[in-house]
Amino acid sequence: MRFLHISDLHLGKMVLEASMLEDQANVLKQVVSMCSEYKVDAVLIAGDIYDRSVPPAEAVSVLDDFLCELSGKGVKVIAVAGNHDSPERLQFGSRLMSGQGVYIAGVYEGYLQSVTLYDDYGPVHVYTLPFIKPAMVRAVLNQDVSTTHEAVKATLEGYPLPEHQSGRNVLVAHQFVCHGDQAPETCDSETLSVGGSDNVDSSCFDGFDYVALGHLHRAQMIARETVRYAGSPLKYSLSEATHNKSFTLVTLKEKGNTEIELIPVKAPHDLRRIKGRLDDLIAAGMENPEGRHDYIHAVLTEREVLDPAAQLRMVYPNLLHVEIEQPGREFGEDIIFDPKVEKSEIELFEDFYRQLHGTGLDEEQLRIIDEVISSVKGAFWNEAN
Repeated sequence: MRFLHISDLHLGKMVLEASMLEDQANVLKQVVSMCSEYKVDAVLIAGDIYDRSVPPAEAVSVLDDFLCELSGKGVKVIAVAGNHDSPERLQFGSRLMSGQGVYIAGVYEGYLQSVTLYDDYGPVHVYTLPFIKPAMVRAVLNQDVSTTHEAVKATLEGYPLPEHQSGRNVLVAHQFVCHGDQAPETCDSETLSVGGSDNVDSSCFDGFDYVALGHLHRAQMIARETVRYAGSPLKYSLSEATHNKSFTLVTLKEKGNTEIELIPVKAPHDLRRIKGRLDDLIAAGMENPEGRHDYIHAVLTEREVLDPAAQLRMVYPNLLHVEIEQPGREFGEDIIFDPKVEKSEIELFEDFYRQLHGTGLDEEQLRIIDEVISSVKGAFWNEAN
């Protein structure tokens, strides 16, 4: 039995105002091709299929084409809702689609839906657990659970079913999974809970031969090789610039014998961080035509540059962001503004300027800003009266 494990498609996502939908459609076509090349029996989608609960129409169309292509090739699709998805919207039409080999578990209704597939070694039971919160489990199971770990443990009690335990069992889930005190690697794209209340220990999944996880964007194993995050197929934040994106190919043989292969994603555009003087970055782009169309986050090491974004965009048309290097500030680190501290308009503007340029305003700049603010205030006061 051969599965292709993917997750966190985030269809319809924007990265710094750049639409990822065309690249996402390209990646899904790669999935369809791989299913034919590797003779895949089923595609497991571990949540966050859409980027938001009400996805744009174009994103729905891309998913529709993807599911139809897989179904037409006889490849089963087994998917669960993630925290970004609307469970009810994602599950719409699922009873009809199951007749075409597309199984979608959006809403947790107090039990795990399962699909049984067969190969030369016998049955493989694939269970589905959509993204859950303790409140959902309290309402459905009427159990007093306060953490997500307790909620997941309660939902998995009795699973795999006793009659399935001697066979091979797979779980598709979307949660934040840890191994004891060892936390997984995360990035800026993911929303993490305060105090670890959403943490789920990997011991919850001991009864399953393979656990296809979604939620984290870096591909990684948790505790054992067969409890894995597939990761997102594309880079969705600057903190993912160094990630190696992949599809996870899982081959189940006899019970206890599972082979895992990570197959690199061929992204239409890479997401890269470049750093240096403006002239040097422009020259590097001219010398490397293939990399010019990547999504670029540029860090300039010189301060006084006139409209650097416009100049860089002439060479890097998919420029996402430009910032001026700030001494002592690490890549990706944000300046924190405390809303409890009251500041004047000039102080707020100086904070903004410092975030962009790494230095405060000089006396002449402060004088000019003060005149502009006073002028705007005076015009507003005259108009109001």
